[in-house]
Amino acid sequence: MEPSVLLLLALLVGFVLLLVRGYPKARGHLPPGPRPLPLLRNLLQMDRGGFLNSFKRIREKYGAVFTVHLGTRPVVMLYGTEAIREALVDQAEAFSGRGTIAVVEPIFRDYGVIFSNGERWKVLRRFSLATMRDFGMGKRSVEERIQEEARCLVEEFRKSQGAPLDPTFLFQCITANIICSIVFGERFDYKDRQFLRLLYLFYQSFSLISSFSSQVFELFSGFLKYFPGTHRQISRNLQEILDYIGQSVEKHRATLDPSNPRDFIDTYLLRMEKEKSNQHMEFDHQSLLISVLSLFFAGTETSSTTLRYGFLLMLKYPHVAEKVQKEIDQVIGSHRLPTLEDRTKMPYTDAVIYEIQRFSDLVPIGVPHKVIKDTLFRGYLLPKNTEVYPILSSALHDPQYFEQPDTFNPDHFLDANGALKKSEAFMPFSLGKRICLGEGIARNELFLFFTAILQNFSLSSPMAAKDIDLSPKESGFGKVPQTYQICFLAR
Repeated sequence: MEPSVLLLLALLVGFVLLLVRGYPKARGHLPPGPRPLPLLRNLLQMDRGGFLNSFKRIREKYGAVFTVHLGTRPVVMLYGTEAIREALVDQAEAFSGRGTIAVVEPIFRDYGVIFSNGERWKVLRRFSLATMRDFGMGKRSVEERIQEEARCLVEEFRKSQGAPLDPTFLFQCITANIICSIVFGERFDYKDRQFLRLLYLFYQSFSLISSFSSQVFELFSGFLKYFPGTHRQISRNLQEILDYIGQSVEKHRATLDPSNPRDFIDTYLLRMEKEKSNQHMEFDHQSLLISVLSLFFAGTETSSTTLRYGFLLMLKYPHVAEKVQKEIDQVIGSHRLPTLEDRTKMPYTDAVIYEIQRFSDLVPIGVPHKVIKDTLFRGYLLPKNTEVYPILSSALHDPQYFEQPDTFNPDHFLDANGALKKSEAFMPFSLGKRICLGEGIARNELFLFFTAILQNFSLSSPMAAKDIDLSPKESGFGKVPQTYQICFLAR
């Protein structure tokens, strides 16, 4: 037989074996999952409804811990309350690494407090927590800032005189101003053109990151990054925000008073100066820009989107809003603003806010983690740097903890005596060492804004409650509710 024919046969046999076996197995012993095909990997298992639907179906066959190949990367999925807690709490250190989200990776890379790893992340997280605490987190001053913002919001709603409006940008304004007061040392007027531009860029970016096209990009980013698509729009948006942050940093640098730091940026600049002789310094200019972007973005979109979901749910279930208002009238009355001290006396209102967070399921597949060392987990060996998705939606809708997981029901968080009942499955801010930095601020915002609005206004919708659509407009990395109109009627 001719050598050329033998070579051709050998290549053909090799290709057939590759098709049958997929790519060589990764080092270690990963959990089971659908067999990846050459080039396509697990594309055929992906549902057109997005990652969450796909992972739900795969879980039915492979159990609570399984592996899916997102492009060339084997990613371990944790499904259900027990699996997530075992990893992020019981083995918190091993699972403390941060994975990547392909559509934002070119901007964030390994910088900033959310997407960095190793010593850089540890140093930046400690610094960020301490600095945010110094500028109001956990202190009365942040409560006063939220109350002042609530006054401004109530006044804006009064101006509408009960006419239908889309609350999206006003909810963005109030949550953005809280984080702006800590990071930039100032709040913005709701009509400030630069402020509105930044909020639009955040809103559009969050929607695009959560879109189906971004999930497709996650599967084939190495190839698709060379072509036009939503990933390029996201990068343009985030770069424009970074340009604004860079200008703000330079203004701070020019007016910096070392004896009187005004905000997060000033404090970071002082730390940069203090450690400039340190060869292993993690406080560089790029990490400052990305950390501010991370705090600004996360501090704006998460709480504002939760409020949007919350008031859409109040329109859908007006009897719930009425019960909250009854509790507000009994505990607070109408002549003063709500305070954080009121929360302990308002179990029903607190339960409603918990249920809004659970039902809205804002980051359903979680922000990806990775193991920082070879890790034994449930009998499987996860090699160092294996990416892990904690599917937070699977805990928030866990039928073992919530009697009607797909139904909005504040009783999920109330005991037989009407007292607030906590749940181990409630993890909207994630868990463990990577738990959301701004959890405390977000919880305070949601309570004070939600109660201040319902204290002052009754709600109505231009459409019947039965026709209100609760299905998300986008569902991927995040969930984005449908746009809607709401009337705020002075009580």
